[in-house]
Amino acid sequence: MNVKQFAERVGLSPHTIRYYDKLGLLGEVRRRPNGHRYFSERDLEWIGFVHRLRDTGMPVEQMLEYARLRAEGDTTMAARQAVLECHAEALDAHIRQQQAHLDNLTRKIAWYRQQLAGKTGS
Repeated sequence: MNVKQFAERVGLSPHTIRYYDKLGLLGEVRRRPNGHRYFSERDLEWIGFVHRLRDTGMPVEQMLEYARLRAEGDTTMAARQAVLECHAEALDAHIRQQQAHLDNLTRKIAWYRQQLAGKTGS
């Protein structure tokens, strides 16, 4: 697959694919003799994982660390697990914080509803 086809398959823009490649998130991207990138089915799985990490708010530096460890092979499995565990803890804390914010907003909305209902019933 070329960049455009690959981008369409993974739901990202070609610009994002090129950016991830430039950063080093995609590992060793194969190139044709003319210099154009090409991707395989195996690359789809990896970019899907990278995209999910991004969606969870993982910082690019942490994604790069994970990608670097992955490229080093199976001897880094424990280190990769540690990176994911660290991120999972941060994500869990963020979710709890956001839930607390939502709870506060919900209480305030209920207060307004109660106040407004009292005014219309007068």
